[in-house]
Amino acid sequence: MSKSLYETLGVSENASADEIKRAYRKLARKYHPDINKDPGAEEKFKEINAAYEVLSDPEKKKQYDQFGDQIFGGQNFHDFARGQGANVDLDEILRNIFGGGGFGGFAGGSAHGGFGGFSSGGFGGFDMGGMGAPDLDIHAKITIPFNVAVLGGTHSISANGETFDIRIPAGVKTGETLRIRGKGKNFNGQRGDLLLKIEVAESPEYERKGDDLYKTIDIPLKTAMFGGKIKVPTLEREITLKVPKNTKNGQKFRVKELGVMNRKTKVKGDLYLIANIILPKVEELDPELAKMMEEKLPGGE
Repeated sequence: MSKSLYETLGVSENASADEIKRAYRKLARKYHPDINKDPGAEEKFKEINAAYEVLSDPEKKKQYDQFGDQIFGGQNFHDFARGQGANVDLDEILRNIFGGGGFGGFAGGSAHGGFGGFSSGGFGGFDMGGMGAPDLDIHAKITIPFNVAVLGGTHSISANGETFDIRIPAGVKTGETLRIRGKGKNFNGQRGDLLLKIEVAESPEYERKGDDLYKTIDIPLKTAMFGGKIKVPTLEREITLKVPKNTKNGQKFRVKELGVMNRKTKVKGDLYLIANIILPKVEELDPELAKMMEEKLPGGE
């Protein structure tokens, strides 16, 4: 049975959760549109995220391991993804396929081509819970951009046959659940809620530790040695950083309250800028300066 989602992440079908996560992170960095400008990188990035959406979720992975690429109408995942169009949300399509109710649309264990074999709601049937009252809530998982998680904003989603914008509060973290009132299933005039489990996409520039952000910045050797000022773009605005003399590689600069808003205390964390000293190439230096530096700089024999 073909299982091309594993091929998308470059791991074996027996890969552990940690191996799958490491492979995803490596590929996400490689093909992130902010870093990789090659044609097709963005499409590849979408496929990587969508594959991880399934293989990182134990229940969805279990279902996929059982049915494989039958759920894509027998196509491999790459061909299936290309067939959905350039602007399609692959994460949302896979959530609709794998969501809450499982493979309710399979008949006799066989899958039909395209989406014809799946239940129209995409989230399965009602859970009566043995009490006669239906569970009208819909549970789903969404991945939101790093900057939206930090700053807050809106995010467009499709659920239960409807597309709408939701408000993302500043400071939201992976693992948190947002409840969207009245966007669940309908039953006898009642409507449940949509419960979205949040996963925050990784950033190629920033690392989040609690409420603090960390970012590596390049500093020319001259500025590091003799001091000066450099412009640094941040998630909120461009700032001017004063670099003191004798700045060392790896030295941290603290910028107060440019971190993440704590949703409980309403206090913002800090931004830490980590110095990466850029050394000039010797062959690009003035010959006299290079010779003088070779003779006068301390160190060596």
